Amino acid sequence: MPLSSSFLFFFFFFLLLLLHFSPTRPESEPETLRLKLIRRAQDPTLTRLDRIRGLVHNDRLRRHRAAASPAPSPPGAFEMPVRSGAYAGTGQYFVRVRVGTPAQRFLLVADTGSDLTWVKCSYGSRKCGKKKCGSDPDAERVFRADRSRTFHPISCGSDLCRNDLPFSLTTCPTPASPCDYDYGYFDGSSTQGFYANESVTIALSDGHKKRKLKGLLLGCTSSSSGPSFDSSDGVLGLGHSDISFASHATAQFGGRFSYCLVDHLSPKNATSYLTFGPNRMFRAAPAVQETDLLITPKLDPYYGAAVIGLSVDGEVLRIPPSVWNVGKGGGAILDSGSSLTMLAEPAYRVVVSALSRRLVGIPEVKEDPFEYCYNWTRVGNITVPKLAVHFAGRAQLDPPVKSYLIDVAAGVKCLGFTSVAWPSVSTIGNIMQQEHLWEFDIQNRRLRFQRSTCTTT
Repeated sequence: MPLSSSFLFFFFFFLLLLLHFSPTRPESEPETLRLKLIRRAQDPTLTRLDRIRGLVHNDRLRRHRAAASPAPSPPGAFEMPVRSGAYAGTGQYFVRVRVGTPAQRFLLVADTGSDLTWVKCSYGSRKCGKKKCGSDPDAERVFRADRSRTFHPISCGSDLCRNDLPFSLTTCPTPASPCDYDYGYFDGSSTQGFYANESVTIALSDGHKKRKLKGLLLGCTSSSSGPSFDSSDGVLGLGHSDISFASHATAQFGGRFSYCLVDHLSPKNATSYLTFGPNRMFRAAPAVQETDLLITPKLDPYYGAAVIGLSVDGEVLRIPPSVWNVGKGGGAILDSGSSLTMLAEPAYRVVVSALSRRLVGIPEVKEDPFEYCYNWTRVGNITVPKLAVHFAGRAQLDPPVKSYLIDVAAGVKCLGFTSVAWPSVSTIGNIMQQEHLWEFDIQNRRLRFQRSTCTTT
């Protein structure tokens, strides 16, 4: 039976009303990857000063280098919990990572100054025992690569091994043999193993979904030496490089990553997050600081910050502009793997002089390797000078006093800076970065930061 024209008219009129007044569904927010930042339990054999001395030694010597290209995917996000490792005698922050299929859990150093991601690993005839890989009782088991269905060694006969992978060795018994590496660090530490492709399991931002982050370049380390890795199972490379975990993850999750570092002396259960993709903590921020993120081969694998100067109590310090000029051998980087802030000598001398002048009258003490230390046991109501770091674009970092006047022993505080010979790049270490949320927007080359308790509540 044919429909009448009046019926058709009212039918389409009613349909248009529904379309007009139906609420539009908001676009779903991108998922987020967060990694928890993990802190180690205290080593009772170490005094606070012993720990600080170890941090200074490692910071001065660390400057490592190392260089697969992930295919871009739709943006999303995920998070990993992170904690401080200060009480293990290390100034680094750790993150738990689930590697392989089925997944095995490991504790890795979260390091923006390193590009190679590796784990202590056993594969075939290449065993990794306690003698080779360390015997920290808190460290997780070595990665049993034979048990992972997604572990695929890269052959030494491949173009990737011969041309693109840093620190790869020229030895190649057969074209199908694994691509070996010998990755050295400037503190004398080293790690030997071979390259492979592997997957890690990530939990997306809704807290329920899990997925595999595939095609990660992973170092299977069968032997390592030196103090850098005693408290961890390996390194999560967050530096700027085609092979780093950060580059692989940001290519699939919004082109950016962020982290918030809890106080390095905070309680054992204090955790924060390493996030890939949009970070929901920024949305609640009343005032987010923003400046240029400097990405250049001269700084790789580090991320440069566009520092233009420092001030103390509002007085801009007279530091030569060349100190912050990358083209003239200077500049400043943010390094989550270094603890103290290291300043090129022309800046160091001006900064410690300006701070120490305002602390005259407080008894000085000697605590190697620091130049300015104070007996704080009988200090009354004193106004500590306020340090500020100024960036291009009027961004300003106002660190808490404890980030530059640090506790090194009972009743002793020191100016927490070390110097590096000029010309050299200055380093903003993780103690100076603590209790701030930092976002590295690689896609747009922007650095954002804000003061934060580093908790989501």
